[in-house]
Amino acid sequence: MADDKTRLIRARNAQRGTFKRQGLSRKKRLEDTWRRPRGLQSKQRKQYRAKGSHPRPGFGSPKAVRGMHPSGFEEVIVFNVTDLEGLNTEVQAIRISSTVGGRKRAAIQEKADEINVKILNRKDTQKPVKEAEAEETEKEEEVADDE
Repeated sequence: MADDKTRLIRARNAQRGTFKRQGLSRKKRLEDTWRRPRGLQSKQRKQYRAKGSHPRPGFGSPKAVRGMHPSGFEEVIVFNVTDLEGLNTEVQAIRISSTVGGRKRAAIQEKADEINVKILNRKDTQKPVKEAEAEETEKEEEVADDE
């Protein structure tokens, strides 16, 4: 089953269309996102061959892999540590929400490492300054005791 899904994901990426927004090369401020051409004399709206194709049925991905991450995992958005319970680690991977702060993100990443869940947007988290200073002083005391 896993080989079949990886094959379908590769097929999805191979047939994915690139639809260019009209006037994209002329204006620097335009984003490279599809917008339907609406001008009355627009050659792209009239679908002249050299002016770029429009999105239509047939460019979609297979149902089995629709919405999947390119790594082959199903994405689950996590807001707190309790959201990690009941995950299938073989099929699902987590994405920590952008609204989660540093302290809670560190706790989520630590818990995810314990239960071997893949994190799609891992960030390096730093310990609070007080804890880091306490650890440094403990190390210095241990070194002094050993000598």
